[in-house]
Amino acid sequence: MKAISIRLQRLLKRTNIDKDITPHSFRHTHTSLLIEASVHIKEIQEGLGHADIKTTMDIYAHMTKNIKKEASQKFSNLMGNLSKYLNN
Repeated sequence: MKAISIRLQRLLKRTNIDKDITPHSFRHTHTSLLIEASVHIKEIQEGLGHADIKTTMDIYAHMTKNIKKEASQKFSNLMGNLSKYLNN
């Protein structure tokens, strides 16, 4: 893993990217994209190798809260549209 980290830092020096990017950054980004794609959290937990789903939820809770908020908004919109349909 250290060799990958060193190689990544060398590559970043060749670019104009001024961010602290580590191999772990890619793991976090990948997981965030899975959550946004509505992949079930249990599948994500197993893919990450977390023994306990609580670990996954603790680390990525901010993402799941956003998804829940979006789901709530979608449901509210659906009910609003259904209400308009039934009232016509």
